[in-house]
Amino acid sequence: MERMSSLTQLTPIQKRRQRGAFILLILSIGSLIGFGILQKKSAPVTYRFVLEDEWIAINEWTLDSRTGSYGFSIAAILFSLWAIIQFRRNKKIQLQSALGGFSILMAFLCWAASGKMIPFTGLLQGALLLSVPLIFGAMAGVLCERSGVINIAIEGQLLAGAFAAGVVASLTQNTTWGLLVAPLAGALISLLLAVFAIKFSIDQVILGFVINVLVIGITNFLYKKLLIPYQNTWNSGPILSPIEIPILSKIPLIGPILFNQTIIVYLMYVIVAVIHLSLFKTRWGLRTRAVGEHPTAADSVGIKVNRLRFRNVIFAGLVAGLGGAYFTVGAVGAFGKEMTAGKGFIALAALIFGRWSPLGAVMAALLFGFADNLQGVLSITGTPIPSEFMLMAPYIVTVIAVTGFIGRVRAPAADGIPYNRGGSD
Repeated sequence: MERMSSLTQLTPIQKRRQRGAFILLILSIGSLIGFGILQKKSAPVTYRFVLEDEWIAINEWTLDSRTGSYGFSIAAILFSLWAIIQFRRNKKIQLQSALGGFSILMAFLCWAASGKMIPFTGLLQGALLLSVPLIFGAMAGVLCERSGVINIAIEGQLLAGAFAAGVVASLTQNTTWGLLVAPLAGALISLLLAVFAIKFSIDQVILGFVINVLVIGITNFLYKKLLIPYQNTWNSGPILSPIEIPILSKIPLIGPILFNQTIIVYLMYVIVAVIHLSLFKTRWGLRTRAVGEHPTAADSVGIKVNRLRFRNVIFAGLVAGLGGAYFTVGAVGAFGKEMTAGKGFIALAALIFGRWSPLGAVMAALLFGFADNLQGVLSITGTPIPSEFMLMAPYIVTVIAVTGFIGRVRAPAADGIPYNRGGSD
């Protein structure tokens, strides 16, 4: 009876795990039916794992599409059952969920790429590159929201960074200057957010949208009046070249993905590590989390709440602005009208999906980047899925992720709540 009572009185976390395990089982069964049983025509599908001259060449992997769909779907079902067993033992199920999700993905690829070749390493490399601005934006969100300030203006910060980097790199024909100016542009946008949200206690959600509209309007105006008529001078800059790290870049599979990238990707690695370690291992991180959770208690022990929030919001702008540089000097060299295309909002979704944790936000951003690149790869190779649905894939994944986590994850307690102590600090 005690065991029955303990099973019925589940904590919110246990309920979430239970729901996740059963949803994974349902998806696995659906994968078996949709990608295996209902697959009309079976054909070989090939996975290519080599990009360049890695030390150890991994042979291409070819298998029958229906057999692969069956095998991976059955594996997903087994991982789902394992997750349910682990849940009943009151243990974590992250590993089982990850393996089950990966198996469903592989079953889908066997079905979608039947008779085709999937450049698996290229797929992962493209996913990383498409995730770069999302990760920078999510890190900016972490810095702001862990401090208690909602940052809806990530889109504007990315766009300002992209514009500044593209214009300065074009004028100087030097990517270094573009990389140096981009964070300053992002910080300038963050200054608006900090002043109006912290100093004047303006509603932070509305303020974020207003800032985004302002940046879009200014960049569109300058693009039309300056960048188009004088494109050769103002909007035709160089792009960053990949920097190959000796030895590490030759590691099979992950080497060319992680260690043959541009400087902005390597800076991303450093920034993520610094923010994560600083947030959880330093005095600054403890104070930041304190002002985001209990600003009154933080103030009572001498922490200048609004001063710390102000600094962190500016720092977030520096990070987001650098991420915006990826769109221009990191990719195409020229600025395009509204070229961030909502990536700031997807970064915000990654922040929520990652539970306001730096590493969680990175994993969520990689998921969204993978979905974005997957639709591009499958559109090129050919797939039975209509192209319109493929274009929607990244946004569908984002919507599902965010709606699935609303009400199930907790933002910092003081997030979005101005702190006034009879004056300003």
